[in-house]
Amino acid sequence: KSLDGLDALVQDLLTLSQIETGDIKMKFENIDLYTLCVEVVDQFEQRAKAKGIEVIIKKPAKLTIVRADWLRITQVMTNLVSNAIKYSDEDGEVTIRFETDKKYVTTFVSDTGEGIPQSHINRIFERFYRVDKSRSRERGGTGLGLAIVKHILEGHKSKAEVESISGKGSTFSFKLPLAKLDSTRAESKS
Repeated sequence: KSLDGLDALVQDLLTLSQIETGDIKMKFENIDLYTLCVEVVDQFEQRAKAKGIEVIIKKPAKLTIVRADWLRITQVMTNLVSNAIKYSDEDGEVTIRFETDKKYVTTFVSDTGEGIPQSHINRIFERFYRVDKSRSRERGGTGLGLAIVKHILEGHKSKAEVESISGKGSTFSFKLPLAKLDSTRAESKS
């Protein structure tokens, strides 16, 4: 367990460092956010089931094809879904939904967890910042997930938003630009 924790910390530090120094170049292509989210949620099926948490992906009414880096947005969703499961109470619920307007797709990740006190919201995207330091050991994680989310989204000229009510849960969201598709077909990453 300790080795796994150290490995996760080193990997997260490397990713953060590479993003900050510009060593990681974003590879923009047309990607389907819904498909990406289904793949991410599949990875967490066992962990969610073990806590009795239901993970729901609401099928979008409109296409969710955006211009983004598949690998990096996968990291964003992995961190957001992982946190949502980690901070939800047993028998809770994590919901992913999409809103599409003329220019953007906004992705929302909501949980039914303990929420984040307002006094902490401005700091949660800082590296190593913990809302509840006394519980950070039992929850695991490196304290870098949201810092990585922030930097990846900045590389996409976007940012993460968060709304939270103590005791009721949190919703993280981010916008990505709709891909300009020709009328005959949409590219999808498989």
